[in-house]
Amino acid sequence: MARIDYDEDEDEIDGGDRPDWRRRLLTWTLAAIGLGLGFLIPYTIYLNQQVTERFGQLRWQVPTRVYARPLQLAPGVAMDAQTLKTELAAASYREDGGERPGTYVHDGARWTIASRGFGDVDGKVPASRVEVTLSGGRVTRLRDAATDKAAKSVRLDPARIATLYGQNQEERQLVRIEDVPELLVTGLQAVEDRDFAHHHGIDLSGMLRAAFVNMKSGEAKQGGSTLTQQLARSGILGIGREQTFSRKFNEILFALLIEARYDKRAILEAYLNQVYLGQRGSQEIRGVAAGAEYWFGRDLGDLSTAQVAMLIGLVKGPSAYDPRRHPDSARARRDFVLEKMHASQPQLITDAEYERARKAPLGVTDAPGSTSANPFPAYIDLVRRQLMRDYPANALQGAGLRVMTAMSPSAQAYAEGAVTSTLEGLANKKRPPLQAGLVVTDVDNGDVLAVVGDRNFRQPGFNRAIEAQRPVGSLLKPFVYLLALASADHWSLASWVDDSPVTVTLANGKHWSPGNSDGRSHGSVRLIDALAQSYNQATVRVGMAVNPQRVAMLLKKLAGIEAAPNPSLILGAVDQSPYAMAQLYQFLASGGESQRLHLVRGVLDREGRMLKRYDKPPQPADSRDATVVRLVTLAMQHTVTNGTAHQLVRDGLGRLNAAGKTGTSNDGRDSWFAGFTGGHLAVVWVGNDQNEMTGLYGATGAMRVWSGLFSRLPSAPLEVGSEGLEWQWVVQSNSTDASCPGARRFAFTKGFAPPYQPCVQAEPERESGGGWRSWFGLDPKPQDPARQVPQQSPPPQEQR
Repeated sequence: MARIDYDEDEDEIDGGDRPDWRRRLLTWTLAAIGLGLGFLIPYTIYLNQQVTERFGQLRWQVPTRVYARPLQLAPGVAMDAQTLKTELAAASYREDGGERPGTYVHDGARWTIASRGFGDVDGKVPASRVEVTLSGGRVTRLRDAATDKAAKSVRLDPARIATLYGQNQEERQLVRIEDVPELLVTGLQAVEDRDFAHHHGIDLSGMLRAAFVNMKSGEAKQGGSTLTQQLARSGILGIGREQTFSRKFNEILFALLIEARYDKRAILEAYLNQVYLGQRGSQEIRGVAAGAEYWFGRDLGDLSTAQVAMLIGLVKGPSAYDPRRHPDSARARRDFVLEKMHASQPQLITDAEYERARKAPLGVTDAPGSTSANPFPAYIDLVRRQLMRDYPANALQGAGLRVMTAMSPSAQAYAEGAVTSTLEGLANKKRPPLQAGLVVTDVDNGDVLAVVGDRNFRQPGFNRAIEAQRPVGSLLKPFVYLLALASADHWSLASWVDDSPVTVTLANGKHWSPGNSDGRSHGSVRLIDALAQSYNQATVRVGMAVNPQRVAMLLKKLAGIEAAPNPSLILGAVDQSPYAMAQLYQFLASGGESQRLHLVRGVLDREGRMLKRYDKPPQPADSRDATVVRLVTLAMQHTVTNGTAHQLVRDGLGRLNAAGKTGTSNDGRDSWFAGFTGGHLAVVWVGNDQNEMTGLYGATGAMRVWSGLFSRLPSAPLEVGSEGLEWQWVVQSNSTDASCPGARRFAFTKGFAPPYQPCVQAEPERESGGGWRSWFGLDPKPQDPARQVPQQSPPPQEQR
């Protein structure tokens, strides 16, 4: 039987409780792998969920943009060279040949404009190229430059006037990859990630190559991160300066997961929309489209080769290579990018283009593009108020919508300028600080074209255009006379009205005896003169005849104004805002149409589809309303030519045939003016926030702002139609012949002119009204009901 020899294994048996180093290494390795997998697998699952959530957010979180109305040009439209240039500049057009979209050129009166095309409430407006000829303050000729045929009209791209951001203050414009210039897409890869099409999120060879180049140059000239890693870093991890192992580890894992879940096209498109390209205050500039607008004031498709290279160069560091602050560094970086594009295989730019681009200037605008969140706070405040019913604030911000408004950039600029220059001119040591509120509308459709809520018009906060509730004074008088003239069998513009002292007995037994602002009585005056000269005593008699209750009802119907039906209402004892008064006067300015003022024309989604439209056609004017409105308008034109607003004619605005009304509250605390032309209505308030006396009348304060506005704003003259009217020459209370001495021509509601009487020699009427009979108190006067109507509430002091 063989003997078993244990000697050979003695050491092994003896050392059985002490594993050798190999077994220990294996055990530790397996344990480490187990622990690593136990951590890495759930952590990777967690990161995968983060990729799903955050990558999706990169594709929808876009600010809501607010746009002005597109400029519409047609033969006959009021327009001058300065206004056209202002409108084009606001919409980021450049004076650069008029060939490429977004550019224009002009030679004297002829302008060639190339529009970009845009989405509007009426659908897509195609790009166009037109020739516009201006003469005499109007468009006299409009031709399609492509066909050389006459064009009926053209709409040019609207200006962006505000941006409503979400929680993150990020300026971003989403673009599809097919809308990005090919040179930008290929150049970006050539500079930042030349193996993008082949790697799976990370590029080990690229990392090694970058490390070698950086070691050789002694500085960080190349980065080893792929575009996918950069997207993970800025879009998911967030921009951070710290360079830690954990952050780099997460970046690599995110990049691998992104590549596993999404195709290259989706990744590149997300990168182009997410890449960080600058900072304006707290506002980040995100994406190549926003970057092109911010740095160059251009659309992506309109960038030159040199500008494309500059935009790519900024990816590495928008602060370090800021072309406005560090032009030398920016140029060096741009030229480096051009060199990479020139040297790439296949070659992205030719030798000639490379040399031309290197010699080109940086091409950045002096100031950032239209990325300021809200340069028109008063206007946007009213936009938000209009949208509030349909879109809560958090539903608008960051939702990627397009809000199409009615703002006219030129009207807004001229309104702001008129407020600034006028208030500066009125300032003196004896006068308290002045403030203003102003609203400009389109008389044809109720579009609100401009709003000023503060003399510091860029200052957000208290919006005097809507929130300043101040006594309106004589601004209500035209509506008192409107009610009177509606009774054509009792009242006409030629009616005699007694302007002697008047007393109204109130229900509480007290008496109200308002006087005229000049402290005088004017005897018997024509109704048209009583309004034009703003006589209080005559107006009270007319107002008591039509009944203050009816005045209150009219204000409620036309503008939603709630007012107590007291006698004092006749002279404007009601506090209202410029916006409310603009809504009231819109009835007169539109010729009697029921037009609700609106700032928002419509809301589009990010694809340009209509979500909500607000600019509904106005209701046609009732023929009877239109006739009475024409009579009041004629009286208000008389106010401008011969009444309290006659300074406008001296200012050179007689050409507009404007209709207007001044208003002044007690002790000159509030100055008002409302006036309209054939194209525009503007209501202006000037006063002091602490309700101190300013010493200003309507004609010396608010009307000066109105004059400053319309001295620059192109507007059509006001032409009052003759429908429903007939004109007659009148002496005293009868129609007569035009050749009759002292005869004066008046408009009457058709069928209600006074009876004809052959010419009788008479003294001419005085300008303030009345003939020789009035000197002796012989004129017939309407019955004075003022002493018979009991009313409530004490009256205000004298109003004008």
